[in-house]
Order: sequence, then structure tokens, then C-alpha cells
Amino acid sequence: MVLAIVLGALSGVLGVLPLFLGLRMTRRVTDTSNLGHAGALMLGVLLSFVILFLGAIACVVLARDIAVPFVLAEAAVLVACAIGYGVYTFVRK
Repeated sequence: MVLAIVLGALSGVLGVLPLFLGLRMTRRVTDTSNLGHAGALMLGVLLSFVILFLGAIACVVLARDIAVPFVLAEAAVLVACAIGYGVYTFVRK
């Protein structure tokens, strides 16, 4: 079960990376860009969901008995990273 939690946490961290990449892309977007601010953020959200769902589906297919701790750890780490980033940017300003 510990292995499932650790792997879920790693998958959660990998799921947060596209969100951070989307935020970085919005800082570089010009006003005349076709992608736009919302497009960059939505692309990050889409890639994040794809990574999270692929990890969860792979866990269910490969080891169904550890799927619940894996998915819970994945979601908890995703939420914790997002909250941590929000607090960090709030305190930094």
C-alpha cells in the first residue's frame, strides 16, 4: 500500500507540471497571439487531466487492489501542490 501511495504522489506531481507550464506560457503570450491566455491555461488543464486519468487507468488495469490509495494520493498531491503554489505566490507578492 505504501508503494501505491508513493506512485500516486509521483503521478500527482507529474499531473501538476502541465498546469505550471500553462501558467508560464500565459506570461509569454502577446496580445496578438492566436493561442491566447485562456488557450494556454486550458491546454495545461487538459494535459494535466490526461496524465492523471492515464495513471489511474494504468493502475486499475495493472493492480486493481491498490487503485484506491493510488488515486487518493494522486488527487491529494495535486491539490496540495496547487494550494502550495497559490500560497507561495500570494506570500511572495
